[in-house]
Amino acid sequence: MPILIFQHTATEHAARLALTLRDHARKLDVRRLDLPETRTNPHIPTDFDNVEGIISLGGQMNVGDDLPWMQRETEFLAAAHKRNVPTVGICLGAQLIAKALGGTVAPMAGEPEWGMLPVRQFPIANTDIILAGIPWELPQFHAHGQEITTLPPGAAALQASDKCKVQSFRAGLRTYGFQYHFECDLAMIREFLTSGDPQMAASGLSAEHGMEEARIQYEMYTRTSDRLAVNLVTYLFASARAMSA
Repeated sequence: MPILIFQHTATEHAARLALTLRDHARKLDVRRLDLPETRTNPHIPTDFDNVEGIISLGGQMNVGDDLPWMQRETEFLAAAHKRNVPTVGICLGAQLIAKALGGTVAPMAGEPEWGMLPVRQFPIANTDIILAGIPWELPQFHAHGQEITTLPPGAAALQASDKCKVQSFRAGLRTYGFQYHFECDLAMIREFLTSGDPQMAASGLSAEHGMEEARIQYEMYTRTSDRLAVNLVTYLFASARAMSA
């Protein structure tokens, strides 16, 4: 069965996470929600037949924007969680999951968080298998002006940064959200930094400084991001495959 990927923009794709899934012989079903819905590009499924897991990616839009697919995706994510379908959200995707499960999302109290900045684990994360082998503090790439201000009932924050109190969270057994972009390669980071996004300007980060920091931190970023991707494939999405076997 395929893993369903909700992609919201042309540039924010699954990158290293998709490569890891394919390296582990997983079939992917990418839905481009930013493009018109057609027979060859369906948007949100009407059921969970042949869905092994779900990945909801990032995007420049905000939770609550008046887009034809956003409410449908939010409802689908809530239903997936209720069914214990393994689900991962990245940036916007994490915020959509939080909202779908009863949390709140709002503009950051301070300036947007952009660039390669440290993320730190809460003690509870030390026993979460998805973060096995991940350092307590690590560099991650950030590109957001909104944040999860209240977690869904029963969810646990796993990581935080200086500017954002929820950098990752777990809800139930098989739902995870990551505010940071662990999926990027260096070319994708460059696309973020040269996109002209007004949030980056508001953060005070220049493209030149962002790329300099990314190159300095890239070895550690790649090592830990690859480990996180492998953990997700090995432990989270493997549970669905075992249940369907």
